[in-house]
Amino acid sequence: MTHTEFMHSLAQSAPASGWPPVLTALWYDANGDWEQAHNIAQSREGTREYDRLHAYLHRKEGDEWNAGYWYRRAKSEVFRGSLDAEWEELVKATLAGN
Repeated sequence: MTHTEFMHSLAQSAPASGWPPVLTALWYDANGDWEQAHNIAQSREGTREYDRLHAYLHRKEGDEWNAGYWYRRAKSEVFRGSLDAEWEELVKATLAGN
């Protein structure tokens, strides 16, 4: 899947099946379902990309302390840009398989 295809999918009523779970979580987040995205992030705690997603979601929620915890768990620097920029970075990393 390309970035453009993913961005177009945001207009659909549901994410496509077979996507990496982190990408599915980002789809839910972009469509206003933070809870479903969070459920996915929690499903594989201890896995770097899930913990990184978890950090973003808590940052978006406004819980900086909890976000910091998950950034540390993911061994990632705290993202200092906008939430939109962080979401975009996560999408691109997931699509690239990182």
